[in-house]
Amino acid sequence: MEEKSTTFTATHGVMTTEVGVISGDLELRTICDDNGILSLTITYVGAEEWYTLPGKEYRLHDLRDHEVVHRMLATVLERP
Repeated sequence: MEEKSTTFTATHGVMTTEVGVISGDLELRTICDDNGILSLTITYVGAEEWYTLPGKEYRLHDLRDHEVVHRMLATVLERP
């Protein structure tokens, strides 16, 4: 299992399953298990409660793509 984390500022907000849209200084965490299943969660920087990003099961066909997918997602979520 591999975990990646990135902090960024979301000026337009990010949709979550639990509480709707959140914005401001956020931290994205992606976890990829040995079967390629991705867990996508987000929180306010410094907060303890994590929220999930909407969608069904996310799966990588190649575990080496985790870094690229994580960076791409963080970049898209941060864009104005």
